[in-house]
Amino acid sequence: MNRSGSPTDLTHLDADGRASMVDVGEKPITARVAVAEGFVRIGPDLEAAIAEGSVAKGPVLDIARIAGILAAKRTDELIPLCHTLPLDGIDVDAHLESGRVRVEATVRTRGRTGVEMEALVAVGMACLTIVDMGKAIDRGMVVEGIRVLEKHGGRSGSHVADGRRPSAS
Repeated sequence: MNRSGSPTDLTHLDADGRASMVDVGEKPITARVAVAEGFVRIGPDLEAAIAEGSVAKGPVLDIARIAGILAAKRTDELIPLCHTLPLDGIDVDAHLESGRVRVEATVRTRGRTGVEMEALVAVGMACLTIVDMGKAIDRGMVVEGIRVLEKHGGRSGSHVADGRRPSAS
């Protein structure tokens, strides 16, 4: 049920209450962008190994970036009711901070529906790749804080997370 308590207003249910994909065919094509972030909390040994480039599986941050890009392109295969979108651009940044790796993804399209899920999937997979690559050094890593930072375009307009200054999208 939605906030009003009416199940008829749920966009992903058909008239019989079954899950269905929303028909966006009549929506206008507009420029859309979404930015998401997430973190992997890491210990000092893994932090040093990433900084030194000595992780046995290779360059962690570069591989995580590529994993995020690949994941964003396959979001519709992973999340059942997501539409297949022609993505115009995907930027994934992974950088080392004190005690953690921060991942940020920006996804752009000109389409009928937004790209928030693509940005979130990019971040999630990049974070999981960091865990996979670093697990021999640090078994206590924690993935946390995955969220949409901002989205622009479409009927619902823009959203910017509390405390964030909007990027030049």
